[in-house]
Amino acid sequence: MRPNVLLLCTDQQRFSALGASGNDEIDTPNLDRLAAQGALFENCYVQNPVCGPSRASLMTSRYVHQHGLWANGVGLPEHERLFSKELADAGYDCGLVGKFHLNACFGGRSEKRHDDGFRVFRWAHDPYPGSSENEYHRWLHTVRPDLAGTEVDYDTLPAEIHYSHWIGEQTIDFLTRSRDRDKPFLFVANFFDPHHGFGAPEDYVRRYRDKALSRPLPDDLTGKPPIQTEASHASYAGHARGFTSYSPEELQEVKAAYYAMVTLVDDEVRRILDTLDAEGLSDDTLVVFTSDHGEMLGDHALMLKGPMMYEQAVRVPLIMRRPSVIPAGTRNTDLVQWIDVGATILAAAGLPPLGEGQDLLPLATNRATGRGWALSEYRNSGHPYPEPVHLTMLRRDQWKLVVQHGSPATTRGRTGELYDLTADPNELQNLWDDPLHRDIRTELQEFLLDTLVATENRTQQRVADW
Repeated sequence: MRPNVLLLCTDQQRFSALGASGNDEIDTPNLDRLAAQGALFENCYVQNPVCGPSRASLMTSRYVHQHGLWANGVGLPEHERLFSKELADAGYDCGLVGKFHLNACFGGRSEKRHDDGFRVFRWAHDPYPGSSENEYHRWLHTVRPDLAGTEVDYDTLPAEIHYSHWIGEQTIDFLTRSRDRDKPFLFVANFFDPHHGFGAPEDYVRRYRDKALSRPLPDDLTGKPPIQTEASHASYAGHARGFTSYSPEELQEVKAAYYAMVTLVDDEVRRILDTLDAEGLSDDTLVVFTSDHGEMLGDHALMLKGPMMYEQAVRVPLIMRRPSVIPAGTRNTDLVQWIDVGATILAAAGLPPLGEGQDLLPLATNRATGRGWALSEYRNSGHPYPEPVHLTMLRRDQWKLVVQHGSPATTRGRTGELYDLTADPNELQNLWDDPLHRDIRTELQEFLLDTLVATENRTQQRVADW
């Protein structure tokens, strides 16, 4: 029997912002329950540390250099196939609520749609005023018409009218009322939080404000690429404050708000999972929870995302639950990637994978091992620095290699990072220029080059010898 699929995705949630990942500071009982009932993949890497390129990799199962959406504000080419369209063509009833971000959304733009297969498409890129097609604002002005035309801090609205609650409401509506009951379904619930700005309903922030929360991981960035020092002064795209402008008290408030946003999402996950139970859908539904990239949160003297490839930026939660298929309480430490999520969903539906993705269910049942490496690419997505920033990360075994590309005629093109995550899990000691690690760096660079060649787009058919 083909399962239903429920994909729950947050925005900017680092791998450690989850109780099940060993974080005793954060309150996520419902996500922890989901992990206890299924599989937690502890080493899931996204293909890009910013939203658009990463989400394109999720939907196509292809690396950034394959699908072409190389930066925020770039549109996904029309010919790219989405796993949601594959499911729709195979008879699934498909729906989505919230963010999608496969095309430009800045400046009030309505996101151009692909042939995505979604019958239900309740799009709202973010909670802020912008496009007239923003379904959240249409809903908000219906339930709270008094807010129309007023100055509103949308991040801190009460929970009952918050964007995250709206995501929960629309998901529950689909499960109970809007789905085609004669078909299996795919529903994608894309939460915007815990994205910056750093705000949440006051009663949620209050749970964390007075706690002794851990301080950011200190790093003076000595021995790191100069771009990181620049990024510590001006965060992503220049529209947010850099780490150096925050006081310790402000950093405490930021973490409290960040955790509060995750807890609010967790409460909505509870309502959604309870609805699955009430509708008798839990046993026949593959539930996936994940996030499109992480958040630095002051670690390594950096805020937000890109251009950096630290674990906090590129490693995300990934939980899968499918009763009777995935053993409860599974913990998998293989290196897996976001391109594998869509492939897993298609495999569960009995369909062939797209792109480079691999089915993760055999890993969850110990019938297979992973590919043993992960790839992430950042391509000049918005930082106002003197030169474009292009990074490629390879994680293999305990090693992480980050190459910063530049003009072949400049030394900047030979800047990079190398970490032994077994000996140095916090990525404090950059071994890039260490003579004792020259051989492993060379080996990893050669492996990276082979990986990029092996994953080039050669789908165009060769019809003759010439």
